[in-house]
Amino acid sequence: MVDQLPPVGPGKPPLRPVSVMLRLAGIGVVVAVIAGAFYYVNGTLDSQRLRPKTLVKALEHNNGVFAGYRRNHAKGICVVGYFESSGNAHGLSRAQVFETGRTPVVGRFALPSGNPYAPDSSVPIRSLALRFTEANGQQWRTGMNSMPVFAVGTPEAFYQMLQAGAPDPATGKPKPGAMPGFFAAHPETAPFLQWVKTAKPSASFATESYNGINAFYLVNGAGQRQAVRWGVVPQGQDAPGATAPDNADYLEQDLTRRLAAGPLKWQFNLTLAEAGDPVNDASKAWPAGRKVINAGTLVLLQAEQQNSGECRDINYDPLILPSGIEGSDDPLLAARSAAYASSYLRRTSEVDQLSQEKRP
Repeated sequence: MVDQLPPVGPGKPPLRPVSVMLRLAGIGVVVAVIAGAFYYVNGTLDSQRLRPKTLVKALEHNNGVFAGYRRNHAKGICVVGYFESSGNAHGLSRAQVFETGRTPVVGRFALPSGNPYAPDSSVPIRSLALRFTEANGQQWRTGMNSMPVFAVGTPEAFYQMLQAGAPDPATGKPKPGAMPGFFAAHPETAPFLQWVKTAKPSASFATESYNGINAFYLVNGAGQRQAVRWGVVPQGQDAPGATAPDNADYLEQDLTRRLAAGPLKWQFNLTLAEAGDPVNDASKAWPAGRKVINAGTLVLLQAEQQNSGECRDINYDPLILPSGIEGSDDPLLAARSAAYASSYLRRTSEVDQLSQEKRP
């Protein structure tokens, strides 16, 4: 479980150096939890020859084992709705989802933790996964997070981060100097750390923006390719209070209440890369001012319990893509795809245990 971190923002005094290091050590646990979804399985790390089962065990060691649940983003809620395409992206991609009209969607909001009982205030990051099912039967699956960039850009760095976040058997917590040492050795983490210093747990899934982080290519009928990153921005949802409620499960309660009152909407944006923009590194943001296309509106209509809803048996593999969308060479994409498959096989073999579980 990750301890809640005190927010730093306007009106707050600057943190002392010691406090900063302690804060980063705590954030390191968050980073390790998030990174749990990014196993590296290609065997490129020749000295380690990492395999999915090795890294899944490492993640289970860090987070604990909860039979029947995802090994990361374990706490969540299913949602059902549709995507209303504006038609604005049809010239960039031959994917049917971008043609004018509606595409059914099954999604899942979640927290970045391997513990399905973690308090909603334990981490400042929220996630949204979506599965679009086109009329032709092809699917597009994607996972997005409320952070703007990922902490690192390579599987090697991810594995080092996961090791730094491993609990010390003597204390049950990461070693005090491990995460600060990792961050010091990896300057590419600076943009993520800058964001997380002011991030705080929101009081609603509905008022968050979610970012795809990894880059993909849109391919049109002429074979032209355009690198993009996508994300969704809430439309018309009232903002929550500044302080998250003192309730372990307030996010699910809030979402259910909002959906009972009517649909929730997000604008689906495609940000177009320009020459020289980093396409294969999720730790690097693109410069401000890049062209953004409003591809349509994500509309969510109802929520379902994650242990019985339609999203339970969906593997939100980011490389399940329809014709007209292709993955980039970002090495984290292949790692995520293999990781999700490993987690899926484990948890679906344990589904019968969900009905027998007893909440701690």
